[in-house]
Amino acid sequence: MYLKKLAKLRKEKGLTQEGLARKADISYHTMIKLESGGIKNPKIETVIKISNALGISVDKVIGR
Repeated sequence: MYLKKLAKLRKEKGLTQEGLARKADISYHTMIKLESGGIKNPKIETVIKISNALGISVDKVIGR
């Protein structure tokens, strides 16, 4: 479940990688890996944190 559109979604909300990482309560290093494809199958808890921080559905984050 590579989050291909994560950078686009993040930029649409006007957030930096560091800003979204803080808002989602995940590490900056994890955010970089998620956007670059270094983490192919993130934990669902991480995806939920990101979707909540962006104010969008999990489905949109995973590209459904």
